Amino acid sequence: MSHRMDRRKWLIGSTTLAATAAIADSATADTLPLFRPKPSATSQSPASFRYCLNTSTLRGQNLPLTEEIKIASTAGYSGIEPWIREIQAHIDQGGRLKDLKKQIADSGLTVESAIGFSNWIVDDEGQRSAALEQAKREMDLVRQIGGTRIAAPPAGATNQEDLDLGAAAVRYRKLLELGRTMGVTPQLELWGFSKTLSRLGELAHVAVESGHPDACVMPDVYHIYKGGSDFNGLNLFNGKQIHVFHMNDYPSQPPRNQINDAARVYPGDGVAPLADIFRTLRAIGFDGVLSLELFNPNYWKQDALTVAQTGLAKMRQAAGE
Repeated sequence: MSHRMDRRKWLIGSTTLAATAAIADSATADTLPLFRPKPSATSQSPASFRYCLNTSTLRGQNLPLTEEIKIASTAGYSGIEPWIREIQAHIDQGGRLKDLKKQIADSGLTVESAIGFSNWIVDDEGQRSAALEQAKREMDLVRQIGGTRIAAPPAGATNQEDLDLGAAAVRYRKLLELGRTMGVTPQLELWGFSKTLSRLGELAHVAVESGHPDACVMPDVYHIYKGGSDFNGLNLFNGKQIHVFHMNDYPSQPPRNQINDAARVYPGDGVAPLADIFRTLRAIGFDGVLSLELFNPNYWKQDALTVAQTGLAKMRQAAGE
């Protein structure tokens, strides 16, 4: 019995070391591995979260980005997460990015991230080459308004069931290398509806095997549920490698296989185990930002400021703050 128990402890320890080694080997002294052993309860911290408004939450109100910035500031958020198409629309309508940057800073906000859809992950080499050029342009837009991060979802491969995750890791590394030159970090984003990168384990594999010290992931309450992963899987991540966590909730109906983005609701208005999620985020050392990302058409019919204020209040309440 003693021999079997010793062997079991050795296997558990080896597994934990293997999970951290892939990225730690290439990390600089001031970076941390993507994974970490599950922390004990004594390591949990009651530190407050920071809150950000993803502009999809107000999409149906059809407001210009300048107005969404005002709303985010008035509602009490510390950050904003715009979509690339909104930044481009600002330019197309004669706006200047330096003015947008100034407005954001003067409003007391930071650009925590931005949402783009470069097809960096696809198998076709020609498409990937074009996608990297697109990513470069999008990163430049983000940088010009003061941002340092951009989402990197599996756009272009959502219907592909046989994508090689090892190849995806190599492609993510290339995107990270581009990000280093642009000063904007691409965050590997989970998409629960996709046939690629829909589960936490797949997200972790690609991030770890990229071997890049800037590798990081962008989880989402709804997408973790939609993709079928257990929320306990978050315990294996290093919270320092999660810069933005998309926050929302989901109802009990429709069922998982039928639910879509439009069903997302305010945090606390659904059945997601938010108390456990927040407890886990604190335990793993998450010190990033919670970004409210909703696509609910019922909210789009309401006053935009009211929606933003309600969302922030409900996030704070769900987080116990």
